[in-house]
Amino acid sequence: MSFFTYILECCDGSYYTGFTDDLECRVEAHQSGEYPDAYTLRRRPVKLVFYYEFTDADDALAFEKQIKGWRRAKKKALINGEWEKLPELSVAYNRR
Repeated sequence: MSFFTYILECCDGSYYTGFTDDLECRVEAHQSGEYPDAYTLRRRPVKLVFYYEFTDADDALAFEKQIKGWRRAKKKALINGEWEKLPELSVAYNRR
């Protein structure tokens, strides 16, 4: 079974990070407004801009929590596939 950590870009430019075992279904649920208390409800349409697949649910959930703690610049680097910038962005942020 696969598990996914994903990032959606909302219509207001903000990012939503989540975790699921059915990526296509979950993105559609966000898009359709299925979750009335969801962050994305009033920020639709949303666009899937990043996902990472795991074989272990705990790993996917841990990555989701990690990303949720990141600032926007670091999330953007991840979305753009600029993995090499992630440590630099962490150090730069910690030195402030």
